[in-house]
Amino acid sequence: MAHLVTYTYKKEDKKIPFSYRQFHHIYEAVAAEEGIDLTQYMMMEKQVEDVSKGTKSVREFRKNHFTQLGFTNVWFIKDGIED
Repeated sequence: MAHLVTYTYKKEDKKIPFSYRQFHHIYEAVAAEEGIDLTQYMMMEKQVEDVSKGTKSVREFRKNHFTQLGFTNVWFIKDGIED
């Protein structure tokens, strides 16, 4: 079963293939597709994860950061690529 991620970047809708072998989460995949370096972001996310008591803080941090980068409507589609 193939996986897809659909997202809007700078008002342009896009779909890309996604694999957990390559990426930890869908936001990492869309950033890679757009050529955005996440080195600094990953360090900040780790710090938020270390001080927060749950996953909600990390999810909100991630969503807000990617919204600032210009990403909206980032969704995971479980099956979608057909030959």
